[in-house]
Amino acid sequence: MKRELTIFLTALMFYTRIPVPRWVNHDAEYLNKATKYFPLIGVIVGSISALVYLGTCHLINHSLAILLSMASSILLTGAFHEDGLADVCDGFGGGWTKEKILLIMKDSRVGAYGVIGLILILALKYNVLLSFPGIQIPPVLIAAHALSRWAAATLILTHQYVRENEDSKIKPVAKQFSANHFIIASLFGIIPLLLLGHPYAILLVVPVYAMKIYMGWYFKKWIGGYTGDCLGATQQICEIVFYLSVLALWKYT
Repeated sequence: MKRELTIFLTALMFYTRIPVPRWVNHDAEYLNKATKYFPLIGVIVGSISALVYLGTCHLINHSLAILLSMASSILLTGAFHEDGLADVCDGFGGGWTKEKILLIMKDSRVGAYGVIGLILILALKYNVLLSFPGIQIPPVLIAAHALSRWAAATLILTHQYVRENEDSKIKPVAKQFSANHFIIASLFGIIPLLLLGHPYAILLVVPVYAMKIYMGWYFKKWIGGYTGDCLGATQQICEIVFYLSVLALWKYT
């Protein structure tokens, strides 16, 4: 039980800024096993973001409450996934070879492609969330953060990691994802869809996973696999796809 708790706290430490006990370290073995809790981290981040929205929507207007909920999720994760998206935009936007793309993504500076990508993703996320009635936002946030992280985690199962730890500018990246871990991650990633209260909510897995397949194909084509930045970018894009898919589901069913 303590070992499993350590694995979960490793995931919490790596993927968020939430404080954990001092005895939790950066053990690479635990990090690989912690991937199964990645969608659960999404549930936690989404729930806190939803609470921020609920706690502020009655004090201020709907749009500002959405902005604060978005800000809270970014603060909770230290912009971990947004940083990955920016690096992917810079790398694939400015590089034309595998070596150049990986070199640009390794650079801690953010270029024009990264800035534009972040502005577009945040603006799109804000405007899509603004389309939801207030009562629907909390369950949508929780399900979106969980399912998008599940999609990103499956990239570890289906693709090869292409950068060694010593060549990375940040912490080690999880590079192993067993079938058992996939089952556990799937439960944490898909069960939150029940919060939407829609009989066809399970169908939302299809467009999200389809986007993951496309991004995996794109990454493999250009660099032969994935990096930690690719996982962050996949999470962000799949989150947007989820929001858009929910709108379409509720409109046409």
